[in-house]
Amino acid sequence: MSRDLKFTRNIGIAAHIDAGKTTTTERILYYAGVNHKIGEVHEGASTMDWMVQEAERGITITSAATTVFWNYRGSKYQVNIIDTPGHVDFTVEVNRSLRVLDGLVFLFSAVDGVEPQSETNWRLADNYKVSRIGFVNKMDRSGADFLKVVKQVKDMLGADAIPLQLPIGAEDNFKGVVDLINNRGIVWNEEDKGMTFTEVPIPDDMVEEVAEWREKLLESVAGYDESLMEKFFEDPNSISEREILTALRKAVIDNAIVPMVCGSSFKNKGVQTMLDLVMELLPSPMDQEAVKGTDPRTDAEIVRKPSTSEPFAALGFKIATDPFVGRLCFIRVYSGLLEAGSYVYNTRSGNKERISRIFQMHANKQNPIPNIGAGDIGAVVGFKDIKTGDTLCDEKNPIILESMTFPEPVIGLAIEPKTQADVDKLGVALGKLAEEDPTFVVQSDEETGQTVIKGMGELHLDILIDRLKREFKVEVNQGAPQVAYKEAITAEAAHREVYKKQTGGRGKFADIQVIISPIDKDYEKGGLQFVNEIVGGAIPREFIPSVQKGFEAAMVNGVLAGFPVTDMKVRLVDGSFHAVDSDALSFEIAARTAFREALPKCRPVLMEPIMKIEVLTPEENMGDVMGDLNRRRGQLQGMDTRNGSQVIKALVPLSEMFGYVTQLRTITSGRATSTMEFDHYAEAPKNVQEDVIAKTKGKVKA
Repeated sequence: MSRDLKFTRNIGIAAHIDAGKTTTTERILYYAGVNHKIGEVHEGASTMDWMVQEAERGITITSAATTVFWNYRGSKYQVNIIDTPGHVDFTVEVNRSLRVLDGLVFLFSAVDGVEPQSETNWRLADNYKVSRIGFVNKMDRSGADFLKVVKQVKDMLGADAIPLQLPIGAEDNFKGVVDLINNRGIVWNEEDKGMTFTEVPIPDDMVEEVAEWREKLLESVAGYDESLMEKFFEDPNSISEREILTALRKAVIDNAIVPMVCGSSFKNKGVQTMLDLVMELLPSPMDQEAVKGTDPRTDAEIVRKPSTSEPFAALGFKIATDPFVGRLCFIRVYSGLLEAGSYVYNTRSGNKERISRIFQMHANKQNPIPNIGAGDIGAVVGFKDIKTGDTLCDEKNPIILESMTFPEPVIGLAIEPKTQADVDKLGVALGKLAEEDPTFVVQSDEETGQTVIKGMGELHLDILIDRLKREFKVEVNQGAPQVAYKEAITAEAAHREVYKKQTGGRGKFADIQVIISPIDKDYEKGGLQFVNEIVGGAIPREFIPSVQKGFEAAMVNGVLAGFPVTDMKVRLVDGSFHAVDSDALSFEIAARTAFREALPKCRPVLMEPIMKIEVLTPEENMGDVMGDLNRRRGQLQGMDTRNGSQVIKALVPLSEMFGYVTQLRTITSGRATSTMEFDHYAEAPKNVQEDVIAKTKGKVKA
């Protein structure tokens, strides 16, 4: 591992669905010499979309990793690329990829601009402080407008988007760009698929516009370097290309500026320039500050620098099952060096894991490597128990890196195997899928004995059931999709619970007094906010965790319809115990009973998931679309126009949205499209609550 980390880039490619992420990655593979033929998404032949379902549907489902080498200014760079999905149901794939990346190429469609999923992914990137470059794709399409997209990135995403290029021509006439950094025009040569370009003078009709945007670029960059500021006021033309790039790199790494470039991946235009800028502007692992973690023994903060001489620390960000090598764990190494055949320590499980082999990934193919060091991304096999978000480290120097938080699933589906012989196979298959995907949850309904699978949306569950059939050869019958409701309390109630049992010999006794109320507004963690207010030893200290445990266990099934209670505050104010008969279990049972008895007095309500929907529709269908959303209890949030179409934004309860896509096609003769993502939980109207409770109680009786 003698290579210099300065020449490593860990980048992702993210965007809204259909902005051209996979097409762009395919071009990168072609130009970097990995592929000798360009795989096209529309032909179902792309390298990165290797799953059968991806080829069939033309969408990316799982984030694929690949490694390419790129020569730039006489140096050979290693680029680890993760191509992420755009569909909202697979946000988890983007989330976990961004957690481990240093830089991001953010794609926008030149026609559609900033779309809903762009906003979601942008917020995730802000959350993980990932530096990014904007690439406006599809400049050859009708309605393409580069500067309009730049303005949208500024207005809608709140970023300081600065163009580094201006397009020469647009739509069918898009043939080149003016580079604002070195003030020259280039036109791509059609005969060699845009591999080479010719320098041309700046077109006469663009001279003023180029001067104006170049000045804006210099002004933004000069604000990042005092010596450049002086030069800018004296003579802007004296600032050299190298000075601009150095200051720009600093600004990009600090997330102060988002440089914007344009091209058409499908027509092979602009991808190499974008790659050069990745090497020039995006951070290497060396540019990132040392990664922070906590020492599991003392809870003290510790840091690890990106160096192979530091103790080993890595984050497992994705588990995948490969038919040939078994379970793979994708890891990002932050410090140290891992040799194949050695052991790592998993701080979550407290166990040692043997890593038998290490791979460099290329979509679903693996190249074995002898070791992996700081700053690198790869895959390991041979482990027994590693989950997404686990920290793997050196046993003598343990560290827990900040894990990832994932959204809770909002939609459920009851399934059962078609044949008795498939019962065990189904359990194993669901276990493997749940291990790969933290937003996929499997539950057994105790009252009905049903297996319920929960996910982020109809497409998510659809793909998972398809995978059960193809990969695991398990056929299942499925029920209708169900909404993942929750329960919440809206009032405060005091309750005393005495649990007594005498069965000859030693009995059981516990006495607790609690005040149950809604959670404090400033309590950010959510879940159970447990406050121990016992004074004078009314209940011995060792029994208090059992009271908390009892309430936590009871919250899984609410009193209205058995849905989980999300947030609740419990103050344990008084109680008593028996010197012989009291034990931990008695206090836990008392807490569970107190929950059942007290909650009806806390005015419980049913909470339903509310989805944020954006519909793109022709103007003549607008009235029908809005009328339909109103019938679905939709609340209009705003309207906009985009490329001659109307954009309707609304918040609609998930329970009203089943089969919406089909209905929308019918209303608009197939001309409208919609995207939907989870927004928040809200109290359901009284009639809806009564209906859901009646149905749930009826189901249990049956």
